[in-house]
Amino acid sequence: MFTLFRAILYASGFIALLLIYVPMQVAERAGISYPEAQGVPQIAGLAIGTIGALIALWCVLTFTLVGKGTPAPFDPPRELVTTGPYRFLRNPMYAGASLALAGASLYFQSLALLGYTAVFLTLTHLLAVLYEEPTLKRLFGAAYTNYFQQTKRWGIF
Repeated sequence: MFTLFRAILYASGFIALLLIYVPMQVAERAGISYPEAQGVPQIAGLAIGTIGALIALWCVLTFTLVGKGTPAPFDPPRELVTTGPYRFLRNPMYAGASLALAGASLYFQSLALLGYTAVFLTLTHLLAVLYEEPTLKRLFGAAYTNYFQQTKRWGIF
């Protein structure tokens, strides 16, 4: 139960900072305001954002319940997680967060938020390639190598 509490705490901090605070700063600096009318872009943006948020939540719960850890690099799962959303791609949490940001970009019809989404994707890709993958290979050895070979990083490559 304490692991779940830590996971919720860390995930809330991640969400608050990178998926709410920074995008709000980007939107404010770009002069973005709420749309006056709710049309197709807003409905689609909400749907995409909701799907992304649900994927990210599923990842947090899987890390906690299956991996016995949290999404935070300083408190990682103790077990290799290859089930739940991780059976489809190696980085579903980042993919879900990126979908949430893309949904916000569409909702506000904002190129500035879309640019932030691209920066977020680039940074998480670098984090995955330069830190997470080598660390997981060192920690979990052949089990991770097998998972790495069978599961795509982002679903497309």
